[in-house]
Amino acid sequence: MDRPAPHQLAALRGRRRADALAIALGGVEAVSPRVLMPRVADAMRASAPRGDGRLHVVAVGKAAAGMFEAFAAAPPGPIAQGLVIAPHRPDGWTAPWAFVEAGHPFATPGSEQGARLALDLAARVPADGCLVCLLSGGASALMAAPIDGMTLAVKQQAVAHVMKGGADITALNAVRKHLSRVKGGRLAAACPGTVVTFAISDVIGDDLSVIGSGPCVPDGSTWADAVAAVEHHGGWDGLPDDVRAVLDAGRRGALPDTPKPGDARLLRATAEVIGGRRQAMAGAAVAAVDRGYTPIVIEAPLTGEARLAAAAWWQAALAASAAAGRPVAVITSGETTVRVRGGGRGGRNQEFALALADVLAAHDASTVVASIGTDGIDGPTDAAGAIVDTASAARAATAGLAAGRALDDNDSYPWLAATGDLVRIGPTGTNVGDLQVLLTGPA
Repeated sequence: MDRPAPHQLAALRGRRRADALAIALGGVEAVSPRVLMPRVADAMRASAPRGDGRLHVVAVGKAAAGMFEAFAAAPPGPIAQGLVIAPHRPDGWTAPWAFVEAGHPFATPGSEQGARLALDLAARVPADGCLVCLLSGGASALMAAPIDGMTLAVKQQAVAHVMKGGADITALNAVRKHLSRVKGGRLAAACPGTVVTFAISDVIGDDLSVIGSGPCVPDGSTWADAVAAVEHHGGWDGLPDDVRAVLDAGRRGALPDTPKPGDARLLRATAEVIGGRRQAMAGAAVAAVDRGYTPIVIEAPLTGEARLAAAAWWQAALAASAAAGRPVAVITSGETTVRVRGGGRGGRNQEFALALADVLAAHDASTVVASIGTDGIDGPTDAAGAIVDTASAARAATAGLAAGRALDDNDSYPWLAATGDLVRIGPTGTNVGDLQVLLTGPA
């Protein structure tokens, strides 16, 4: 068979890139609040009535606006109080409830304001009333009230310290919970009434004590876990003195720990995950079929340092698709981390994609790889991630760029911008971690 002409190869890559993006966006749509939220109201209507039936609603996270809007469109009871804490107020937002714009990935003064309003709202729920918490990824930073004796700026320094040290979500949240007045079950503990939480999960394993740092569920982590997170991710050097003092006091038992399982204040609290990465992968698989691909979903979550995890993922994805003999879409999900060594700009999805650029250069011309954050935001950039193909490395070489050097400086964003590989879709209004798509096989 004759080798396709260069213009034919370019057209093929273009089609595959468009398909990869469409498949990833199919996964994002499957976990949007408009898809997931209707069953929440139905479930609450089917349950026993609570008090006078009036509901007190706090929605917090990257999906907060959509979750609240969908809930309020057909609520299972009258809403007495409402509060939304999110990164951005949607255009045209007219709901007559308090809306606080807060910060992510680092807390801002709006995050502190939102947390204090949430605590105040919870405290005003009557004993026969119901607090509904609509929770989604990003809530840890978006709702942040430091414990007494600590400023938000100092708490931010501590969170940034362990984040820069490569802490995963579990380690990061152990620190956040123990330096907070609202996390680790403390929001529910402030409520005299029943508490019902519905969560869209951005956490591998869907652990409700980790999603948003578990504001309405018992916390299994301890002061010792928070100390260990610091020791393993950044160390004590560079940590603010106020944080050192608080962690040391907690470790010695001089400060109360977060509410634990069996705590009387949380006995009337229930929680449920309504969507997560598996629903996103299922949605991507449906989109793959629509685009003419056979989907292969790998259930095991993608974890680890992005640039290192990419090589193992590549081998596993190729192995899964090897015997297909037809166009296939290998679909995975998870959440990697970035260990910051340089002074560049990028995010975990961008580092993951960049780490595969040179590998792809030696592979079949029809192969592309996409990696995107389902929230539409990858690190402190305007990109959701990237799509790389078999010509990405060549385009970079023409621009005088080397993948290895960019990785060493954590500078994936400008490299991928120069090659035209960045994916910019804007905030999606949901968040279930990251999606990866490998498209390969005959055209």
